[in-house]
Amino acid sequence: MRAWQVTDPGAPDIGTAIQLRTVPIPAPEPDELLVRVSVCAVCRTDLHVVQGDLPVHRSDVVPGHEAVGRVAAMGTEVSGFAEGDRVGVAWLRRTCGVCRYCTRGAENLCPRSEYTGWDADGGYAEYVTVPAGYAYRLPEAYPDERVAPLLCAGIIGFRALRRANLPSGGRLGIYGFGASAHLTAQLAIAQGATVHVLTRSAVAQELARTLGAASAADAYATPPEPLDAAILFAPVGDLVPVALAALDRGGTLSIAGIHLSDIPTLNYQRHLFQERALLSVTANTREDGRQFLDLAARHPLEVATTAYPFTEAVSALRDLAADRVNGAAVLHLP
Repeated sequence: MRAWQVTDPGAPDIGTAIQLRTVPIPAPEPDELLVRVSVCAVCRTDLHVVQGDLPVHRSDVVPGHEAVGRVAAMGTEVSGFAEGDRVGVAWLRRTCGVCRYCTRGAENLCPRSEYTGWDADGGYAEYVTVPAGYAYRLPEAYPDERVAPLLCAGIIGFRALRRANLPSGGRLGIYGFGASAHLTAQLAIAQGATVHVLTRSAVAQELARTLGAASAADAYATPPEPLDAAILFAPVGDLVPVALAALDRGGTLSIAGIHLSDIPTLNYQRHLFQERALLSVTANTREDGRQFLDLAARHPLEVATTAYPFTEAVSALRDLAADRVNGAAVLHLP
């Protein structure tokens, strides 16, 4: 099968960091599904893996953790699935199930957790394996291209929104407006929030207004009113004090990314006093995923996507790095 492998993470040119190769089709373990991939969305975490922002967990790893496809084969221990079933393959691949984090419902913090496209080969390939217990059933109303971004951008945005502690009818600031943010904004607006979007891209600002944002301005601008909560999607540490300063008393800033550039020095009185809170988001639980996909089935989301042929993964990653993608980039396999 054909698969994109990260052969030189951190190389100056993305085109040399990742290579299209021919590799054997993987065989599923007893508890795994083998999935024939139809599409795989391109996440900023993939970019961090390719650019060496994250430590190497697997040599020549195949990135991609928003894959949609059909079950092609199953391990001997799998039940509840049949060949031909449509499934989603997401970021969280496996947890130990017995540590104190797993047993208290916080499996996203499991020290032995594994991730698709980082610890194991992911969806930039014609086939991918996934433990059956970590595969998602997908809402039928969404075609493959538009359901793929829900598997990370949607789920992580959902968790980030919950972590932001937004009060009912509150004022939410969203910093950065890519794949995850444009979905999260719709969730918040549907729940009665007033959303202000702060992003450097004029195209993204226009998309935000189209989706119902009350305002859209540059990432470093001051929102038109104090914020009850904010979510930082852009991996830019310089925006942390900017977002904290925009919070009203008792507000919370939730940081949604797996990687963030260094945060400048914070001033306690200006940025944290009056019970402002700063929280991170670490992956997600399967329950987050199930709840979000159920919500997306009941309240259809507008999913903005940009399609790329499978052979153009380098172009998709370059466009994502340069903020040229409106919504989510999605690779299509023939």
